[in-house]
Amino acid sequence: MASLRDESWLWLCLWTVNNLGVTLLNKITFAMVDFQYPYFLSFVHMLCNSLGTQYIFWQIKHDDKTGTESSIQKLLGHLVRRDLDATGKSYILLFSLIFSLNIAIGNVSLRYVSVNFNQVMRSLVPCFTIFLGLLVGKTFTCRRIASVVPIIVGVMMACFGDMEYTILGFVYTLSCVILAALKAVVAGEMLTGSLKLHPVDLLGHLAPLAMIQCIIMSLATGEIPAILRRPELYLTDPRPVIVILFSGLCSFSLNITSLMTNKLTSPLTLTIAGNVKQVMMIVISTIIFATPITPLNGFGIVVVLIGSAIYSFVSLKDKKDDSASIVLRKTSMEPDDKTNIPVKVQNTGNCRDVKPPILTSRSNSRESGV
Repeated sequence: MASLRDESWLWLCLWTVNNLGVTLLNKITFAMVDFQYPYFLSFVHMLCNSLGTQYIFWQIKHDDKTGTESSIQKLLGHLVRRDLDATGKSYILLFSLIFSLNIAIGNVSLRYVSVNFNQVMRSLVPCFTIFLGLLVGKTFTCRRIASVVPIIVGVMMACFGDMEYTILGFVYTLSCVILAALKAVVAGEMLTGSLKLHPVDLLGHLAPLAMIQCIIMSLATGEIPAILRRPELYLTDPRPVIVILFSGLCSFSLNITSLMTNKLTSPLTLTIAGNVKQVMMIVISTIIFATPITPLNGFGIVVVLIGSAIYSFVSLKDKKDDSASIVLRKTSMEPDDKTNIPVKVQNTGNCRDVKPPILTSRSNSRESGV
């Protein structure tokens, strides 16, 4: 069986591929099939997520009755549907609101700012993730925080262009960045905190609420009446329906891989992977659509890739140091064989030395039975 580290990298790669796929499908939906209704598209995504999670729960119940283990359980691990109390339900409601608002404000911000400016602002998500993580009690080493800097700078260089924005657009975009970081932190807490929900279980609780919120936003913005006035989108031309449904299926796969990656890695790692995905999207768009890239953009891509490698190294080293620290703390609580006095752990900077306490003459007398 693969180790936890191997599983985390596998899910991280799957998340990246799904993220790129959903982004490309959304571009096709808006640009090629002329479906300009992002809130209703989000509703379809959440509908597919709701149906997908219900199918998984049905398959698990079927496996329990027949005493078999399907490929779904082998892939997702042990999954138990938890009944939530009032506190747990309030957390789910809060998370669904953050999720829906992140989509809504992100779409609204694009009406007031350029795509380049939006991407540059989104590169700041790791900074807010660290800040919000500190607020909920998480700790980050200085070197880990410093390793994020070249990634942020690299993404800014890779996305740099003619950035047009208004003050209102800046406020919307900054709010979207904060919500994206908050969503990552809250998801991590719900998956590994007191609730310890399985990612699929969390998605099963979340998707129906987000689906209702997205359809309300679609109604409030007049999207549904506009869709009804265009029967060619769903009667005469099958392409929009096919693209939208396929996008919804990819969205379900993306959310599963996103939640699994969040559980096995960390919110900060997930946001870093999101920045790398942005650069990969620039490269793919350049190849497919022959989009020109300036030397500054190309240098920024290289900086992001190097920064990501540095962050991975620092993250792995921090985990090893944390494991060593736990072992030393356990050792410090065990009595010394000769003196029967707990061993003290002295922390000297980056190195941790184990030193026994110095025995005074009085303690020597007690050991001698005097």
